[in-house]
Amino acid sequence: MNIIEAIIFGTIQGAAEFLPISSSGHLALAHYFLGAQASDLAFDVALHLGTLLAILVYFRDDFWQMGKAVLGLHKQHEETRRLQKMAFFIAMATVPGALAGLLLEKPAETYFRHPAMVAAALAGAGLLLLLADRAGKRTRNFEKITLGNALLIGLSQACAIIPGVSRSGSTITCGLALGLTRQAAVRFSFLLSAPIIFGAGVHEIPEIIKNGLLDGQAMIYLSGFLAAAISGYLFISFIMQYIRARSFAIFAYYRFLLAALVLIALFLER
Repeated sequence: MNIIEAIIFGTIQGAAEFLPISSSGHLALAHYFLGAQASDLAFDVALHLGTLLAILVYFRDDFWQMGKAVLGLHKQHEETRRLQKMAFFIAMATVPGALAGLLLEKPAETYFRHPAMVAAALAGAGLLLLLADRAGKRTRNFEKITLGNALLIGLSQACAIIPGVSRSGSTITCGLALGLTRQAAVRFSFLLSAPIIFGAGVHEIPEIIKNGLLDGQAMIYLSGFLAAAISGYLFISFIMQYIRARSFAIFAYYRFLLAALVLIALFLER
């Protein structure tokens, strides 16, 4: 892999991580159909760390306020309790995804990345997103999220170990099905992504150092990381504005179209 390819993959990662269309699915398809040398999981994690930087910068006030509340530095007692509760919800909702990552790491690198399986996941999860967006009541705001809601959304996040499902797509779908507003579902989804991405990054640090520094791939890793961070921040801004007046239907239709194109391409290869 060269720097240009790393930037392309980083840009794809930043866009697809926050749009409900599956960043891992797009990366797997890009590797397969563009003929680029397949990256290892450590490089993909480096790209995810770029999107983590985008999340931390965009939602810096949310994380700052929750951090102050957890440390007991927030001055308003009622607000402190609310922020502490939300930090606890995010921590608990992270557990299912973390367990899925640890238990299914090998299938995630091999079998789950086959284009046919990615296409199936794109279409299936897209249908669920479309149904949840249309049928969800969308009457509950961010402050109405309960521990039960958080755990269910966390379980849905675990499904994103399969490329094509989409971490943001699965959590937003679950949030909408639980009656959250689009804004609340997206905000909780993005905040929830931070600890799982951070945990995956810590887990892969030895491999990132080995491949990025010891094997002379530092510029490739850095290029992908920065491209993902910049692209991620821009697309967070876009989706937060977009959902104020529009539905998620266009993303579901995009997933259907991409799945169909992948299956046609695989058929023509035979």
